[in-house]
Amino acid sequence: MKKIMSFLEKYFVPVAAKFGSERHLVAIRDGFAMIMPLILAGAFAVLINNLPIQVYQNFMVEIFGKSWTSFGGNLWNGTFAVMSIILVVSISYNLALSYNSNGIGAGLVSFASLLMLYTPSAKDWAIPYTFLGAQGLFVSIIVALISTELFVRLLGNPKLIIKMPEGVPPAVAKSFAALLPSLIVLSLWALFKSITVALGLSDIHQAIFNAIQAPLTGLADTLGSAIVVAFLIHFLWFFGLHGTNILGPVLNAVYLPAINDNIAALKAGKAIPHIVTMPFFDAFVHLGGAGTTIGLIIAIYIASRKKKKRSELQNIANLAIAPGIFNINEPMIFGMPLVLNPVFFIPFILTPIVLTIISYFAIALGIVPRTIAMMPWTTPPIIGGFLVTGSIRGALLALLNLIISIIIYLPFVLVAEKIEQKSDANADDDRILAKEKVK
Repeated sequence: MKKIMSFLEKYFVPVAAKFGSERHLVAIRDGFAMIMPLILAGAFAVLINNLPIQVYQNFMVEIFGKSWTSFGGNLWNGTFAVMSIILVVSISYNLALSYNSNGIGAGLVSFASLLMLYTPSAKDWAIPYTFLGAQGLFVSIIVALISTELFVRLLGNPKLIIKMPEGVPPAVAKSFAALLPSLIVLSLWALFKSITVALGLSDIHQAIFNAIQAPLTGLADTLGSAIVVAFLIHFLWFFGLHGTNILGPVLNAVYLPAINDNIAALKAGKAIPHIVTMPFFDAFVHLGGAGTTIGLIIAIYIASRKKKKRSELQNIANLAIAPGIFNINEPMIFGMPLVLNPVFFIPFILTPIVLTIISYFAIALGIVPRTIAMMPWTTPPIIGGFLVTGSIRGALLALLNLIISIIIYLPFVLVAEKIEQKSDANADDDRILAKEKVK
């Protein structure tokens, strides 16, 4: 075990850490983080409008009339439905800031560049909603990265800066400094669009979606890929690397469109298409945070319930229980710690994989409904299972998974306590020997 740990620390951790801190991946991750409040607001509006409880629906119609859903629909249209054009600004802004450059300018240029690539409807030349939302994420990410890289480099070229006379307000001078770089970037995208149209590729979004995003989404909605995701996230976490953030660009690009498809199907009254989505992991796997650590905390309490003296594990659990209820588990990850802790390596990796398998089959067999809503990541376990499915069966699945996590963790907690007791006994023996030597 020591040789394996030494090998991984020497060769794996540096590569993974470098990968996780890569400038462009960090910008994508932070870009998604910036727009998450808008996404949650829109998704919550859809849940309010489409909560599958007939008594609730009848009550709302009785009180507000048949048009009561217009509020939620408007909120969704301004948030979740236009996620791609919001995201292109947030990613570009964060990437430009990483270069200490003009974040707002880069965001606006990327936004304008993306608008050029949309194919308006032939009827009224309006941009369709189809690729303004999650289905246009890949194009938005690509445009944000390329536009910002070009803009930042051009902005740093002194030959392209239009200098204004003294006395001109700083905001005006700054905008003129970005004039030529903006014009060049926008012209390049305009030329690109003209070339693709001339080649018969009029709808870039549809072409890229068909070629890349649709196959990835289909692949992601399998048990095998879900197990791989669960393993990689927690394998990275074990070495102190934020697995969710490192894999965030891929997870968001694949699983956010999946939940978007489910929400759209619910609104249209169609069958819900996807099993594996972002809420799938949030509500049924990451209970208490990565590693299902709320199960570990409860296992510690169970193992320590008959002991007069509180163990070190119980002290940590007492500190971690309150934030753990809201899926904040840094006290367990770094306080226990779970990072590089060989005793808990197996349950920390195994528990999410087991819960992923159980949850997948429970949904695939129709025992539990498929996810139809996003939820805030701080939603307490079990409650989240109900919110993302709109069914008590979702809450029961989350409860079952919590119980299973406790069962998996409990033997390892007992082993850890025995190791702690042995360590304390050895420490006591050392102290006794030290006192006798003094005498």
